[in-house]
Amino acid sequence: MAKRVAIIASNGGMFDAYKVFNIATASAATDAEVAIFFTFEGLNLIHKQGHQQLPMPAGKEHFAEGFKQANVPGIPELVSMAQEMGVKFIACQMTMDVMNLKKEDFVEGVEVGGAVTFLDFAYDADVSLTF
Repeated sequence: MAKRVAIIASNGGMFDAYKVFNIATASAATDAEVAIFFTFEGLNLIHKQGHQQLPMPAGKEHFAEGFKQANVPGIPELVSMAQEMGVKFIACQMTMDVMNLKKEDFVEGVEVGGAVTFLDFAYDADVSLTF
């Protein structure tokens, strides 16, 4: 039986995205079953426009050049890579309602669900992480 990795993404900056998608893709590469629950600002990571222009933490702008020099893929590429590897994306319905967002606002392949949807996956997780 494959390992399960459950990730909650509740923050929406550039560094948050790299943490979430790095762990998700690394886990998927080891044949783990991975699900990410995007809530609050974490929804920015899968928003059609938002994930293409995530904010760099103040004073850390120099990291952008470091990412480029190290050939680290951009966030849109990491989103696609994660999806191609079978990582399940769950957008929080409650947060979407509060923020007046629709499924169409997000990248293709996102499942909309509540906390129970994520918990159904997370109950059997071997690893649970929050970013």
